[in-house]
Amino acid sequence: MPKIRTSRTKKAPEGFEDIEPILDDYGRKMRDAENESHEGKRKSESLWPIMRISHARSRHIYELYYKREAISKELYDWLLKENLIAKWKKTGYEKLCCLRCIQTKASANDPDMNYQGSTCVCRVPKAQVRAGTVVECVHCGCRGCSSDS
Repeated sequence: MPKIRTSRTKKAPEGFEDIEPILDDYGRKMRDAENESHEGKRKSESLWPIMRISHARSRHIYELYYKREAISKELYDWLLKENLIAKWKKTGYEKLCCLRCIQTKASANDPDMNYQGSTCVCRVPKAQVRAGTVVECVHCGCRGCSSDS
């Protein structure tokens, strides 16, 4: 969804017109996911599509700037909304699905804590998971975002 322009809103940097249709498409997908029926789903399960779309949008912006070098630093900073992209630059976090999966302490806003001070089950490398065990994150539905996966 496009940003609402007011007298205090900065104008979009040069190059935004080129990626605007793709970002609008992510916005439409996000609205559809938000309006989707939650009947028969667990509370956390209803948020999984929203988390996946947000991750895909962030990953697209990350790849445009760091991999393809198709957008400017100014446009990248203007688009940046999450700290998730900052984690992707660190070794071992290249495939991180969401920040909640590496959170080790509960906060006032998010009382759900990962397993007794450790990271989420989706961060365990596939080689260390017992055969036949289904790994699925309760926060975002990820099935494995370890760099070794």
